[in-house]
Amino acid sequence: MSRAVLSLGSNLGDRSAYLRLAVDGLGEAVRAVSPVYETAPWGVTDQPDFLNAVLIVESAELDAWGWLRRGQEIEREAERRREQRWGPRTLDVDVVTVDGVTSDDPELLLPHPGTPSRATVLVPWLAIEPGAELPGHGRIAGLVGALPAEDLAGVRYRGDLALR
Repeated sequence: MSRAVLSLGSNLGDRSAYLRLAVDGLGEAVRAVSPVYETAPWGVTDQPDFLNAVLIVESAELDAWGWLRRGQEIEREAERRREQRWGPRTLDVDVVTVDGVTSDDPELLLPHPGTPSRATVLVPWLAIEPGAELPGHGRIAGLVGALPAEDLAGVRYRGDLALR
């Protein structure tokens, strides 16, 4: 059995529909779905705001590479185009962590290297798993508490949107 944390993001088209596509595409593997948050873009800032969420998933069939490939399949279903690093996208599915797995393969870095400083991942994750830890970095609650106030202010809860 493998358990993973996946981060979802969308800032093109029907953003909430793309997030739901990911939840639906993962089907019965989904164990928990975070609330949806709206966030300003990161990296390339001249683009629309994102909707973000985090999923906890489990499967007896998928390992870390399986989660990566499944996320990529769902991105293709959403017609994601990789034209610019950190650029706009219909759907981004990132493997944040897989229990018991570390990887320094450039295609699958685990835990995901940007996670300790990304409110777009940490805040939704904390909402569904308050006691979670990011391997090698500590408790999610502590990481959120260490973020700059302006990073946290940029993560806006969207109670009007639900993925389940």
